[in-house]
Amino acid sequence: MRFLIVEDHPLFREALEGALQMVAPAAEILQATSIDGALEQAAAAAELDLILLDLSMPGTTGLSGIIRIRKAFPRIPVVIVSGHQDAQIVAGALSLGVSGYILKSSSKQELAQSIGEVLRGAVCVPAVYRGLVRPQRAAGPAQDLLKRLHELTPQQLRVLEMLKRGLQNKQIAFELNISETTVKVHVSDILRKLNVLSRTKAIVEMSRIDFATLAGEGASAKQERSRTDPRSG
Repeated sequence: MRFLIVEDHPLFREALEGALQMVAPAAEILQATSIDGALEQAAAAAELDLILLDLSMPGTTGLSGIIRIRKAFPRIPVVIVSGHQDAQIVAGALSLGVSGYILKSSSKQELAQSIGEVLRGAVCVPAVYRGLVRPQRAAGPAQDLLKRLHELTPQQLRVLEMLKRGLQNKQIAFELNISETTVKVHVSDILRKLNVLSRTKAIVEMSRIDFATLAGEGASAKQERSRTDPRSG
């Protein structure tokens, strides 16, 4: 088996590596410290069985790292390993099709158990979030926003992240090593795809995708769902 750990903190990378070795001692374990590095590793690898992803990574904001990886490699299971415990963030991650959400406060044994369940086809989340698993599709603005964000190319997602950071076209061009004209084209396409009229509105939309309860009714679901619900697709 082959796994990819996407985590910029060395100590936690080591903890995740130890958990993976408990699950599959003979597995090859690749590592990346940024979203761009993860995409490069995944593209170079012959096949990956699982990606373990920290939400707080260099070069990404909120849930956009998940979107970039899911768009590039939609068939590779992704498990979020994060310190964020906000139910809205968990719901947003699950709505993007991840196979699990594991808290960084988990012990190595708990990490290994959760990873093992995902490899057996489950969607694995802490007990407190089980009501968010496989939520009903939300109607209205939140789901429409998610659909529009999925239409952005990886490069457009990078530009949108930089817009949110307050960078101007000249700075974005320098960071991405492209011309200002190309940046302007990307910004125009972003505004069109997000159906907004200004950069400010695009930034507001990005903030909504980061923090809105994207899972709709799933975020307030009362019913308990099984920890081992099968993964769709």
